[in-house]
Amino acid sequence: MTQPLRKIDFIDARPRFTEADAIALNNRFRGTETAEMLRTLLEENNLGRIAVVSSFGTESAVLLHLIASIDPGVPVLFGDTLKMFPETLDYRDTLTRLLGLTNVITYQPDPEALAKKDDKELRWSYDPDGCCEIRKVIPLEKVLTDFDVSISGRKGFQSSTRKGLPRFEIDGDRLKINPLASWTKEDLEAYFELHDLPRHPLEEEGYPSIGCQPCTSKVKPGEDPRAGRWRGWDKVECGIHTSIVDPDDPANQPVF
Repeated sequence: MTQPLRKIDFIDARPRFTEADAIALNNRFRGTETAEMLRTLLEENNLGRIAVVSSFGTESAVLLHLIASIDPGVPVLFGDTLKMFPETLDYRDTLTRLLGLTNVITYQPDPEALAKKDDKELRWSYDPDGCCEIRKVIPLEKVLTDFDVSISGRKGFQSSTRKGLPRFEIDGDRLKINPLASWTKEDLEAYFELHDLPRHPLEEEGYPSIGCQPCTSKVKPGEDPRAGRWRGWDKVECGIHTSIVDPDDPANQPVF
């Protein structure tokens, strides 16, 4: 009697996405309009679980409108650091209602982590990197474990660290999509006007880039749009998109 073949269990340790995948997608959609690219990706539905990461900042309405026009049910992840401007929380609610977004997920830092590492709620004043880590980076990492692909609203013109930003890149073994990577400020302004999108209430007060309230200041004419973020510190990113850890710092070197 012939015995049936035994099914051998195994753990698939292969990464979900590799640099080759990002290169292939960049080549496939080179020259394709942003809206068409997003529609194709969302309708094909073959990249896995997708979520939009949004700060609901001054330019967020553009990407959220593009997504909502295709599928308002795509998960939108918003990190409430518990240090946000009240105007940002109101803007989140306004855009959610106006655009018909049906799956906005607001997440917050772990209370135990805050109690251990920021019990006085002043870590932003002496260790902004550490504050960002416990209030932004780690909470986002946790919520993203449920997703294979993240969509960000980053644009290449926003800062020196974002020049040459590709549409598709690898974040660990997760795919990150930057649909607005090549958009200019003029492109954004035209889209706002064309679709009559509401502005963040703090923009007209001189805040072109808005993060947490303690670490965001007004920007002077001619300054980098993100000059008001962490003013006075050698810091331009919170760490959710670009590592804020210096690998050359002796403190970050392996012991052995």
